[in-house]
Amino acid sequence: MEQFVRIELFGVPLTLKAETDAAKAQEVADYLVGEVAKVEQRLGAAPPRITQNAVLILTALNIINEFFELKRDHQELLDKIFRKNEYIIQRLSESPATGGE
Repeated sequence: MEQFVRIELFGVPLTLKAETDAAKAQEVADYLVGEVAKVEQRLGAAPPRITQNAVLILTALNIINEFFELKRDHQELLDKIFRKNEYIIQRLSESPATGGE
């Protein structure tokens, strides 16, 4: 069964075919609409030469920037976890065995 997502960009209703779960696809589409609205709000009364394509490109750049920041933060977290694990393993291997000897 085909699933569709409906959004509105620049006052134009769009219906898109969802390749994944419709609820997830709708969430992604709604995020895009929200990010486009943020760019439009920041531009305010921008000169008329700012086209819809320019707004979409700015939106894409903002989303990509956010993605790269999250990717960097994720890698930093993984590095920190790795270092802490190494420290714990080292401390455990240095400490004398305890137990019922």
